[in-house]
Amino acid sequence: MATAREIKRRIRSVKNVRQITKALESVAAGRVRRAQQMVEATRPYSSKARDLLASVASLAGGETRHPLLDSRQTVKAIDVILITGDRGLCGAFNSNVSRLAFNFMRESKVPVRFVTLGKKGREFIYRRGGKIIADFSPVPARPNLLDITPAARTVIDDFLNADADEVYLCYTDFISPTVQRPTIKRLLPLASEDIAPDQPHSGPRPAYEFEPDPVEILNTLLPRLTEMQVYQALLESMASFYTAQRIAMRNATDNASELIVSLILNYNKARQQGITSELLDIAGGAEALRQSLMRARH
Repeated sequence: MATAREIKRRIRSVKNVRQITKALESVAAGRVRRAQQMVEATRPYSSKARDLLASVASLAGGETRHPLLDSRQTVKAIDVILITGDRGLCGAFNSNVSRLAFNFMRESKVPVRFVTLGKKGREFIYRRGGKIIADFSPVPARPNLLDITPAARTVIDDFLNADADEVYLCYTDFISPTVQRPTIKRLLPLASEDIAPDQPHSGPRPAYEFEPDPVEILNTLLPRLTEMQVYQALLESMASFYTAQRIAMRNATDNASELIVSLILNYNKARQQGITSELLDIAGGAEALRQSLMRARH
């Protein structure tokens, strides 16, 4: 059994760890609120953008067929945008979404290449032999649309140049503060449901006047919608990351508290055992002295 001094030193060490995890939990809780506000603020914008795009596409009719809408008959290569965190201390958040992307690559019958947003995903794919064509890490704490534009333009150019026949997004969808779901979905080519409104209109559709013509607007809006989907996925992942980190740090803090209670109990037992041992030594010494005095008298 460890000595009382060793146990006391360990208690001090665990208390220091608990102080750190408690601080990280508080920081993550504040960031969760900000990230959740950003997600909720961009969702209506994304919905309205799809609504407007659907109106433009209906007016354009058969005049044009944008390359981002063209499905290839034969898929020879796939690009995947993998979004993870730059740091750990978030439970299984990074490993879950990275493993989803890796399993997709392993099950794919064609070559899969990765564009990574987040250091943990880049390291996971690199260690397992995946091909990374671009990395845009670290991700800013408060990203804007311009921060993800290079990643979005990379896969758009690959698709337009036929270097990739399909593009997928792999990220963690923020469902609620208690539910986050690793998700992989197709980004390119854009399907008809991707540019349809989220909810059907019960009344007449709004009338828009377009300048210049709808065809030119469609050619401009489709790449922007693609960038917006990547940006929305990044915000969803960031909200999920901070939520996972808060939960992990809270669990670590609770575990540290339980360990401290157990160590204090062991410390008290060690102290009691030490005191008992000292009392026995004193009693034994006193008895030996008494016996020696009795022998001296005789």
